[in-house]
Parts: sequence; structure tokens; C-alpha cells
Amino acid sequence: MQVNGVEIEDTFAEAFRMVGSRILITACSRQWALQAATTMTGFATSVIGCGCEAGLEREVEPEETPDGRPGTSVLLFAMSKKSLADQLINRIGQCVMTSPTSACYNFLESSETVLVGGKLRYFGDGYQISKLLGGRRFWRIPVMEGEFLIEESFGVQEAVGGGNFLILGQDLESILRATERAVAEIGKVRGVIMPFPGGIVRSGSKVSSKYKFLRASSNTPYCPTIRSLVDSQLSEAVNCVLEIVIDGLEETEVGEAMRVGIRAACLPGIVRISAGNYGGALGQYHFYLRDILGGTLG
Repeated sequence: MQVNGVEIEDTFAEAFRMVGSRILITACSRQWALQAATTMTGFATSVIGCGCEAGLEREVEPEETPDGRPGTSVLLFAMSKKSLADQLINRIGQCVMTSPTSACYNFLESSETVLVGGKLRYFGDGYQISKLLGGRRFWRIPVMEGEFLIEESFGVQEAVGGGNFLILGQDLESILRATERAVAEIGKVRGVIMPFPGGIVRSGSKVSSKYKFLRASSNTPYCPTIRSLVDSQLSEAVNCVLEIVIDGLEETEVGEAMRVGIRAACLPGIVRISAGNYGGALGQYHFYLRDILGGTLG
């Protein structure tokens, strides 16, 4: 199968079951809403070393927010409900509550919730105030510039982490142009994030290592500088590989993000599109590239 002359390998991306949440941060201006969200999602590229994966989903217009101010939607994913709750408490407490004029709301309707504002309220040292609005409980925590408003509980749900595809190109210039274009198209899909810097991974990993103290190491079969030393998966025409990793609240959303991203990446200078998997033995979700491009999930 080819798209614009680019080979689509007959393989699949292997993704994992995670737990996800969506939060809304508002502030007095778009700048400060983005600042709080950017700070909160720092050091959140991979659960391997960061404890969670997080990113900005989209900007939210004032008409969509509870307080009529500019907002930012953030998605955060972890491997369990408890670890997700811990990450929400730590990141909102340290990065959103500290940010000028910010407020924080649950932005995911779900029957399952975790206590966040209900724990952060203790920072108010007994001067925090509870308020019930439309069946939702909020806490007003006194801070030095006024009050920090936060919802008591946040919705969580089963989610999908690690949807991915590999872009194999002739040179860095071509592959970076194609990957940036793919990231831009994926950014239009609701319900997903790309947790790595700018949505792009240069140091893809495999789940093994010659060193016993490591559980992941460089994806050596796709490293062009050592192709003569390893069981390389690269042809002589390929001199650079970049990866896009996608997390989403729903399987269909991850599949759609992969579809538009792959199509956008098929530009001159790109040799092949592939994906990372572990033979189907570890991940609960299998995204077959050719099925995705044909409009179905395998």
C-alpha cells in the first residue's frame, strides 16, 4: 500500500490501556491560561520516567467556560486511577494554583471520579470555603492575590496510550517537514494529545536493554548511525527516523489521529511509514496502519 508514493508498511501500532482525565484551566487572559497549562504539563512525556503523560488538548473560548474567561483544556494519562489522582493533585497544586488568576474545573463527564480540590483545599489552612453549584462542589482557597477556585472532584475514564507511527525519511530536512505537518493535522483532532516535545520523538525506545537496571533503551533497529552493527530495519535510502506518539480518551479518536497524521506525513523525501509494536503480546489495542487508512480499526 502506498500514499503519495510513500510505502505504508503492513504492520500495527501496539497501544496500552491507561486512565485519563480532562481538566479545564481558566485565567484572566489567554496568555495566563496557557502558561498554567504549559507548566502543568511539563516533564510528562512518558510514564516510563515521568509518572504520567500530559499535554494541551486545545484552547477553550470564554463562551465554553464556567466563569466566562479564556481557558485551556489539558489531558493527563497514567497507568492507574490512584497514580492519576496523585499526578492531578501534585501538578494542579504546584503549577495551576500557583499561577496568577487561575481557576481549575473538571472537564470530563464520567461516572468515575477522583478527589482533587477536596484534598488541595487544606492549603487554605482552615479558611477555605465550599460552594455547591448545579450539583457540583467547588472550593475557594485563599491565596495572596485573591482566591483559587477549584472543583472538588475530577472525572476519570479508561483511555488509550501509546498509539504511534514511525516516519522514515531520506534526510532530516524532509522528515522534520513531514512530521511537523502531521503534528499540525493531529492537533485538530479532539480527545488526543501528543505528549513529547512539539509532538515529536527522536529517541524512540524498545522494552529491553543489555543493562539490567534499565527497562527501556534506544530503539536500535531504527538508528541509522549504527545500522551496520545491529539487526537494522532501515534500508540504505533511510537516513532519519522520527516518531509520533498519541494518547487519547477513546480508541476511535487515537485511530483518527493516526489516520490524518500518516496521510499528512506522506510528502516527498519520505520513504516509509511504520509503527512500533511488541508482537501484540503487551498492548491491549492494535492499530493496523492499512486498516486505519482504509477507515477501519483492526
